[in-house]
Amino acid sequence: MQNSLFNVVSESTTTNDYYTPKWLFDEMGLMFDIDVAAPLQGIPWLPAKRWFSQADDGLAQEWGGELVWMNPPFSNATPWVRKFMDNGNGIALVPVSRSKWFAEIWECADGILTTPPDFKFERPDGKSQTISFQTFLFALGEQSVAALERTKLGRVR
Repeated sequence: MQNSLFNVVSESTTTNDYYTPKWLFDEMGLMFDIDVAAPLQGIPWLPAKRWFSQADDGLAQEWGGELVWMNPPFSNATPWVRKFMDNGNGIALVPVSRSKWFAEIWECADGILTTPPDFKFERPDGKSQTISFQTFLFALGEQSVAALERTKLGRVR
């Protein structure tokens, strides 16, 4: 039985609401099948055919090996990263962590790209904001690695 991420669906902005900036998707040039951890209304500039919001509970949904974009709630990334690895296809944006899941994704990823120290997320109010810890992009699958290589962020490991 799958654990649910949320007991109550929040219709307001939370501390987990940091959206990946549009320029990164423009550089990757990739259309995702699913954004698995989207806000209720989705993100207008995120190139995904569909999304799972908090109300849909992306952890409880089948991803079916589809090309996934995942910027999960950083407050509880573990179940998201494990499901992402099981799915085996897509790109995940996650924070650095000393947790076991970080070592696991580091070992299983086909490509890894460090975001720059001044990487800015978009907030729901339209303002940009940096966060206090390093983030990484992890790619699973050749198509995802190629997308990371198209960015101007540096060398993909």
